[in-house]
Amino acid sequence: MFRFKILLSALFLIVNSYQVLAAPENYTLDPTHTYLHFGVSHLGFSTLHGRFDQTSGHFTINNAAKTASVKVNIEAASINTGLEKRDDHLRSPDFMNAVEFPIVAYESTAVTFVGDNPSVIEGNLTLLGVTKPVTLTIKAFKCGTNPMNKRAMCGMDAVGSLKRSEFGMTYALPGVGDELKLTIEAEGYKD
Repeated sequence: MFRFKILLSALFLIVNSYQVLAAPENYTLDPTHTYLHFGVSHLGFSTLHGRFDQTSGHFTINNAAKTASVKVNIEAASINTGLEKRDDHLRSPDFMNAVEFPIVAYESTAVTFVGDNPSVIEGNLTLLGVTKPVTLTIKAFKCGTNPMNKRAMCGMDAVGSLKRSEFGMTYALPGVGDELKLTIEAEGYKD
């Protein structure tokens, strides 16, 4: 019995030491490789695609503990569909209201792992001053050394969706679709 207690104490120390060594790692998003893309029905004839060109944020991951968190800010005025006149309208109070609400924010509330990688991010999106839950499914995730600059980094592709009417963006419904399909590409460098 005494030997069992010693063995159990030693095992406890090893596990605790591993948890201390496996501290969370912090990453800052690379704005040149982080974009939120969206697709929305245009009059039922086709899907209009666009993206936001300016993002900032950070994420933390602890593979040993299977925990992670993410916080991202997207500049509403950086919306880009490839047509300046349409983008100006999308920045207006009819849609993004980018002057009054310059930042679209997303912050995770929970991250689910499959194996060593995060697979689902649950979080809150704040758009037009309204905060609602939005879930993102991670399709690809990888950490390693960037072969170009030799810096430690992680990257991911994720998808999700939201109904713009839930955030008070109701202009042109139903001609311009309610559901926005989201595709995110993100890369971050270790701090």
